[in-house]
Amino acid sequence: METETLIKYYQTNPALFDEMQQNGHIRLPYQKLVEALGVHSIDELRTKDKLAGELFMNQGITFTVYSDNAGIERIFPFDILPRIITAAEWDHIEKGITQRLKTLNLFLKDIYNEQQIIKDKIIPAELIASCQHYLREVAGIKVPHDIYVHISGIDLIRGEDGTFYILEDNLRTPSGVSYMLENREVTKRLFPDLLVKANVRMVNNYPLLLHNNLMALSPRAISKPTVVLLTPGVYNSAYYEHTFLARQMGIQLVEGRDLVIDNHKVYMKTTGGLQQVDVIYRRIDDEFMDPLLFRPDSMLGVPGIMGAYRKGTVALANAVGNGVADDKAVYAYVPAMIKYYLNEEPILQNVPTYQMSNEDERKHVFENMNKMVVKRTNQSGGYGMLMGNKATDEEMRLFKNEIEKNPREFIAQPIIQLSTVPCFIDGQLKARHVDLRPYALCGPDGVKIVPGGLTRVALKEGSLVVNSSQGGGSKDTWVID
Repeated sequence: METETLIKYYQTNPALFDEMQQNGHIRLPYQKLVEALGVHSIDELRTKDKLAGELFMNQGITFTVYSDNAGIERIFPFDILPRIITAAEWDHIEKGITQRLKTLNLFLKDIYNEQQIIKDKIIPAELIASCQHYLREVAGIKVPHDIYVHISGIDLIRGEDGTFYILEDNLRTPSGVSYMLENREVTKRLFPDLLVKANVRMVNNYPLLLHNNLMALSPRAISKPTVVLLTPGVYNSAYYEHTFLARQMGIQLVEGRDLVIDNHKVYMKTTGGLQQVDVIYRRIDDEFMDPLLFRPDSMLGVPGIMGAYRKGTVALANAVGNGVADDKAVYAYVPAMIKYYLNEEPILQNVPTYQMSNEDERKHVFENMNKMVVKRTNQSGGYGMLMGNKATDEEMRLFKNEIEKNPREFIAQPIIQLSTVPCFIDGQLKARHVDLRPYALCGPDGVKIVPGGLTRVALKEGSLVVNSSQGGGSKDTWVID
């Protein structure tokens, strides 16, 4: 069989953890996949690869790269071979994320109310005061069920020894869940029988779980509250996802101009007149939500919406002000928060993190910069980052100067060689680095996580940067029993 040749010539780095192959042997979770590939020729796999691209194009599954001068929509690159996680591994991940989200919700409630964690000197007051995403304007606002993080995407990586680590917490407007769902649909088209044979757990109930959670936030005790998804509009890089989720949940997709405030209540303009809105799933950043309170030049939000939010006549998911909990400098304190709020040891560990505002840690990073990844605390998408092992002396010098000017805006972490998985590239199997973003929903009934998430792939050989804006792609993620 031609596919036997693919496996035979699949090359992995012995120093890294490859999720399919260890010491020249196929790991048990991948054996059924390898057997299934055996019935396909390489030409058939090439055809499936081409079909996947056409399906993504026809579905309009795209994203925008803002730095691209051409300003074109791009198809999200998709690799046809799934990434496989065992039920036992997933159970560990699920428990760790649940523990973390319980903690972060307690932290957000505390930091916008009593601030006991600061009084007890677990977190330095200046760290919070200097966080640009800590919004004093929302202090004291009571949110339904004390839930601040309704929708989250927690990024995980797997290190050289196969251990999962939390890389970062996305608690504001996490994106990518539509790609997780569409990846599964495309995989069903490419390998229709394989998912059932492999006992792959389903992910397609995510929109239903999300809709139920949003409905449960309604301030009005009515059987059918009005839920809407608020989008910045067609020019947003995740607009495809906004339309996809609104359609899947059967709710209205609205822009700021479609909403109006009257007597501290939010109404949606319809052809039948004004209709009161109970819950808003917002995909607009905090600073654009209300020009009366935040950025006065914002055309995306709704003037006066924060007044209605404070009065409790409308629920917002996620809560405004969550950015203080996913600041990369605050991230370093989450293990201490878990011990403080839950009196538990962290189930999933952080990546070791150096605070540049600490003189000793800064000195250590400067002396070992070629082994570090340096990140700005308030940037995402792979921007504002220095990979020390790839950087020139000049690039490192410029970063050191920037850090010296404003150390609070930077953290550093040792470069961890992410695990690799096989990808079908140019008719061959090639090992590429991956991370994982599971999507968790917090509601009155607890934390629910659909089994899988979005596996992002660094398609460039040797690259550790998986972001789509930096040339990354994605895979379907299978959790198998």
